[in-house]
Amino acid sequence: MAKGTINKVILVGRLGKDPDIRYSANGVAVAKFSLATNDFAPAGAEGNREERTEWHRIVTFGKTAEFCGNYLSKGRLVYVEGSLRTNQWEDQQGQKRYTTEIVARDLQLLGSSDGQAQSAGASGGQNQMRSAGAAGRSAVEELPANTGAPDDDIPF
Repeated sequence: MAKGTINKVILVGRLGKDPDIRYSANGVAVAKFSLATNDFAPAGAEGNREERTEWHRIVTFGKTAEFCGNYLSKGRLVYVEGSLRTNQWEDQQGQKRYTTEIVARDLQLLGSSDGQAQSAGASGGQNQMRSAGAAGRSAVEELPANTGAPDDDIPF
């Protein structure tokens, strides 16, 4: 840890559109995409909770960016872990502008664009998830079968 500070972001959301993949002058892949997360506003006087959508700008580099180009698409459910970065620039009128983005270092595919878990291969159709870490390694992990009680049976 650097001098007692932490800059860490963890999000689970859906892609708003397919990633934009470009390459820098020295050949490093750069992927940019938007990620939507949902939250519920507190209940008002009428007791209705309102769902809110928050949009996040995500950028990633190297092998992880190439992974995004190969496996991510609009609507895909994704786990993203990274850090916040704010960029500053001046527009044509001389106004200072800022944008905040998440520099993703770890991505995991959590499901398909239609909301169903991804199934694959020789494991007999069990749920699986692909991930790409900061070093760009791809791995496949088996997810445990859902054996818990339905959500509406939880007493809290």
